[in-house]
Order: sequence, then structure tokens, then C-alpha cells
Amino acid sequence: MTRLIYIANIRLPTEKAHGLQIVQNCEAFADAGATVALWVARRFNTRQMRAIDDPYPYYGIKPNFTVKRLPTLDLLPLVPNQTHAVARVIFYLQLLTFALSAALRLRFTDADVVYSRDPLVLLITGWLRPDVKSVYEAHQLAVGRLGVGLQRRVVQQVDAVVAITPRLRDDLVQLAGEADAGKFMIAHDGVRAGRFDALLSQNEARKALGWDEDAFIAGYVGRLHTLTLKKGLDTVISALADVEGASLALVGGPDDIAAAYREQWLAAGLPPERFIYAGQVPPSEVPLHLAAFDVCVMPHPFEPHFAYHTSPLKLFEYMASGRAIVASDLPSWADVVRHEENALLVPP
Repeated sequence: MTRLIYIANIRLPTEKAHGLQIVQNCEAFADAGATVALWVARRFNTRQMRAIDDPYPYYGIKPNFTVKRLPTLDLLPLVPNQTHAVARVIFYLQLLTFALSAALRLRFTDADVVYSRDPLVLLITGWLRPDVKSVYEAHQLAVGRLGVGLQRRVVQQVDAVVAITPRLRDDLVQLAGEADAGKFMIAHDGVRAGRFDALLSQNEARKALGWDEDAFIAGYVGRLHTLTLKKGLDTVISALADVEGASLALVGGPDDIAAAYREQWLAAGLPPERFIYAGQVPPSEVPLHLAAFDVCVMPHPFEPHFAYHTSPLKLFEYMASGRAIVASDLPSWADVVRHEENALLVPP
């Protein structure tokens, strides 16, 4: 039986989508027959996340893999009002100490495969345990001289590279130079279909949530920004201003950005009761909210990160929910959804 260790420098649980993606991967690897251990960082967490005792029911997954928390030097919450430069130093110090912690533990652990999204982790563990096969799951193309150099070294060193979009795979093959192109593969993000087995009808979902059963609701699930990039919801508000009686539902955070969108909604003269903000909900409750929508929106702008290197979990959750989808027409998911086949695609 394959002994697989997934190493992730994340807070667990976390309000961000990568936490759900990672634990679903671990669950799937275990279902496929591997013995799986997820190693995460022992980091300060938000008050809301600290209140969650058990991550398995929070994420709606089976407890078929173990979770271990590794020591790391996490100073970010202890240094208030830090400048951008100081925050970067603290972040890289935390990342480095976590990578060293994982490498040292791996030195004394039986393992067949190390799987990670973190290039520094794979670089250091590969040096200490060259006998263990390694897999790099890439979610973005690195920027900056140091980041590009690190990513190049890792894609050359590891045994396999999983890219979440076709363009990202091609960019990483080019970055790797003379490395074997056969070890690069494409695997979009996805969801476990079982999370949506007990999907309620729209009326049942709206009753459970206390939402207007007769409203026309366009909804969005997920973080309202990524890497400081907006996700196009200002465009959705402008569009819904022309749809008589339409409501907008946002499921996600953070609260301050949602508040700014509410102000834009009100400034457009739209009724306050038709702006629905559910806030951050556990992943296990996402299917309930999706069932209450009429339309799921994914209005990402044409930023290189979104256009070429993003495979959003929300897209597959939208599809699993059976709701109508209106999305920006971007290359990164053009092989997943097609206009007037399983979505309506519009110019970003």
C-alpha cells in the first residue's frame, strides 16, 4: 500500500478554498487505496476557525486520513501594524521554518510519495529524502527572480508535476527547459460528488435559509478576492441593475469587501433587501446555498492569473449543484465549460 504524505503550509481549518481542495485530495487518495497523512503548519488561526474542533465534519469529508500539525515560527499575529516589507520577511521565515520542520520529520518517517503545493517544501524534502518520490501540484506561475528560480528547480527535480490548467502545464514545461515533458500532467480542481447527493429543491433550500421563495437570485460562492485581485462582482451588480426584481447573494468573505459591494448595490438604487450576504459558511453548507440560487455567477476579469492559471473549485460546485452558470469566457476553463452547452459564457 502506498504511503503518501501531503505537506501543506496552511491553517487548518481555513476559510479559504485551498483548505477544501487539499482535504478533498487527501480523502480521494485514501479512497484510491493509499495510506495518507496530511501534514499542516501549527499556525495561529482566526477566532472563527479556532472554534472548529473537528475539521472532517466541517469540510464534509470522511476521516480516512490522518492530520499532523508541525511546529513553525509564526510571528505574523504578534507583530501588529507591520509594513509590507516586514510582513514579507515574517511570511518567508514562517514558510522556511515549516519546510525545515517537514523535512526533518520526513527524515524519520516511512513514506513512498510526498505531495505538495509548496515548492520550497519539495525542494528541501527532496534534498533530505531523495529516495522518496515527489509530486508538485502547481496552482500558479511564479513571479520575481527568486520565485521563478525556485519553481524552475522544483519542476526539474520532482518526479511528477500536476498543473490545474492546460496553459499552466505548458508554461511549466517551458520553464523546466530540458526536463522530461512526460512528467507534466493536467488535472483541474474538482469536488466529491457525494457532497451533493442530498441536494434540496430550491424551495426547500430557501425555506431553510429564510430567503424569499419567489425571488430571482444570482449567487456567488467563494472568496471575494484572490491575490488582491477583484473577481468581477462589480460587473455583476451593474448587470443586475438592468434585471427587474433580481437579487444578489454572496456566500463568502471577507466582510469589508462585501460591505463595499453592498454600498455599490445601494448606490445603483437597488433595494437593500435584494442584497443577500450569507458571509462565510462551512463547506458542508455550500450545497444548501447553491440549491437556493437560480443562477451561479463566475465573473472573473481577464487577469493573467484568472485567464490562464486558475481552475476554481466554485465552478465544479456550481456544476454539481445543477444550477445555471453564467461565467466569463476565459481560456483556463474553456475545456471544462462550453457556451450554450453547460454554461453561458460572456466576455470578461
